[in-house]
Amino acid sequence: MSSLHDPNQNHLLAALLDAEFERLAPHLECVPMLLGDVLYESGGRMEHVFFPTTAIISLHYLLEDGSSSEIAGVGNEGVVGIALFMGGHTTPSRAVVHMGGHGYRLKAGVLMEEFNRAGPVLRLLLRYTQALLTQTAQTAVCNRHHSVEQQLCRWLLLTADRIPNRELTITQELIAQMLGVRREGVTEAAGRLQQNGLISYRRGHITLKDRAGLEQHVCECYGVVKKEFARLLDDVKPRQVQFQSKQTMFGRI
Repeated sequence: MSSLHDPNQNHLLAALLDAEFERLAPHLECVPMLLGDVLYESGGRMEHVFFPTTAIISLHYLLEDGSSSEIAGVGNEGVVGIALFMGGHTTPSRAVVHMGGHGYRLKAGVLMEEFNRAGPVLRLLLRYTQALLTQTAQTAVCNRHHSVEQQLCRWLLLTADRIPNRELTITQELIAQMLGVRREGVTEAAGRLQQNGLISYRRGHITLKDRAGLEQHVCECYGVVKKEFARLLDDVKPRQVQFQSKQTMFGRI
């Protein structure tokens, strides 16, 4: 396994106690997550959960006319597929990779066996789920009451929190789809942020130049989400263990 890929890059996996991690480790598969990949469709039965490490996943709610908007994002802080262990097995949302990278997938049965032990894994996943629900609720409030510029600042900061640098590879059209607004609105908002020296933009790339300035421009929603994740998850301690990846359908990573 390349040293570039390690399950401990995912904060939930890194927080597991040795005994729990050692039971799961042989079943974790390192998989590439390419921009635009669909991890699960609306209404589809979940066969796996996914723990992103360097990728970021967008959870979308789809309308009957085919339009959608992002209800939450998941990066190295979390897991994709909470409906599985919450008992639903399916969800009306759709999970799409909006920033390519890697992650680890785990078969549904393996996770549920560990979850049903009613031990540390259950408690950790439920705490994460509460934090994710806060993000979902705050996204709905933000999209209803705050300007496109504030929404864009929130989205940029939450995305930047999940990557090691300040360079985002994404188009304004894709951001508009996730925010559920017109592309022209995103173009105007990004232009104002660029004029104020907060970001720089070239086709398909956004660089955060002044994070402190973005935090001054953003609405309260960013802070609410960040504080809730910190309250629920900041006390978990990372653990370092030796890990060997297994052969996957994508080849050896």
